[in-house]
Amino acid sequence: MRTKISAVSKSLGQTVTLAGFVHSLRNQGKIAFLRLRDDSGSLQVVILSSNVEAFSIVKSLSVESVVEITGLVKAAPQVPEKLELEAQAITVLSVADSSLPIPVSAEKGAVDVDVAKRFDWRWLDLRKSDSHRIFRVWTALEQGMRAYFAEHDFVQIYAPSLMSAASESGAEVFEVKYFETKAYLAQSPQFYKQMAIASGFEKVFLVGPVFRAELSFTTRHMTEFTGWDFEIAYINSHHEIMDTLEASLKAGFTELKKQELIQESISFPFARLTFTDAKIQLQKSGITSDKPHDFSPDEEREICRLVKEDSGSDFVFIYDYPPEGRAFYHMRHTDNPALTRGFDLLYKGVEITTGAQREHRYDVLVKQAKERGLTAESLSDYLNFFKYGCPPHGGVGIGPGRIVAQILGLSSVKESAFLPRDVKRLRP
Repeated sequence: MRTKISAVSKSLGQTVTLAGFVHSLRNQGKIAFLRLRDDSGSLQVVILSSNVEAFSIVKSLSVESVVEITGLVKAAPQVPEKLELEAQAITVLSVADSSLPIPVSAEKGAVDVDVAKRFDWRWLDLRKSDSHRIFRVWTALEQGMRAYFAEHDFVQIYAPSLMSAASESGAEVFEVKYFETKAYLAQSPQFYKQMAIASGFEKVFLVGPVFRAELSFTTRHMTEFTGWDFEIAYINSHHEIMDTLEASLKAGFTELKKQELIQESISFPFARLTFTDAKIQLQKSGITSDKPHDFSPDEEREICRLVKEDSGSDFVFIYDYPPEGRAFYHMRHTDNPALTRGFDLLYKGVEITTGAQREHRYDVLVKQAKERGLTAESLSDYLNFFKYGCPPHGGVGIGPGRIVAQILGLSSVKESAFLPRDVKRLRP
């Protein structure tokens, strides 16, 4: 039976069988050292020349080959793990070509590799322990949030990625041939979440792909990413959506802390600022922008810095945006139609969530669509969701890749993706 490297410490003085990748090799004539790596850690393996068969195998091994090794677990105070394995038998499961296109080990002297080349050989790049940690963070964060959704009676739905019309704005959609007609890859499951509310579901969440045909070359954009979404019914205010989002993220970060994937504690509750107040603070701080209805990346970083300095929170909700910067279906304040019940959540200088209370009244939706130059005919399927009664509702679209990138301090959101897709990348 195979033992994971992380569990070897329980087997001191016993014979175990390990399996994994050959991380490094050193042959010193009468003794050889091999560092074995699996997804739980790495361990030094000692091969004595007196073990003729095993020593012969090591002589022909290459780094990153996959092997199974049976041996005796011994104390070794000179190595970081304070343990090592003295090999008794080695079986080669897969031989690696010796001409690795990118280095996998973090051996001293290894050179930095261009990120584009690393993405070309992504499966090798992902063998590094730091890369594995990225996806453990993804997993734990989602585990915590799913636990919150389950506890609060959310239902998971699965929305299609193929749509007959653009879900947001036609300039940023991927058009695909669909038999004798054409379809579009979904920019958001927004319409389908709202259809679920109109169907009588009161709390729904989704996990799925999102496609954006934006010619963006920034560290925060991809053409395809995984989105997390939820929508809830019978709300009175967008603050109820913010409360739900904050509670679900708190559950996610609690799970991260429980699994010891983060050390820092998250400050709750999150800070909240109106759009107008945020702009005033930014002006006082000397940060100007050509985006009167939204925030530039510089503004997002600065407002987060100011909030952190003032309240200690890494998170800040910015709410009550002007309608010019929001989707047509965002509800507007009854007493001030110049403001929407929409918000963004920023985390460590980056927008990670957009949300709002949605407009659920058919006649108001039609009016707001026309104000944007949209016709009722082009939106007929969507508008029909509200024609026969629909509860007040709202929800969010979350970019978990951005959250993971900010948690781990990654240089780009692309580093958080298993296989990133951007304007120039469609492979592997």
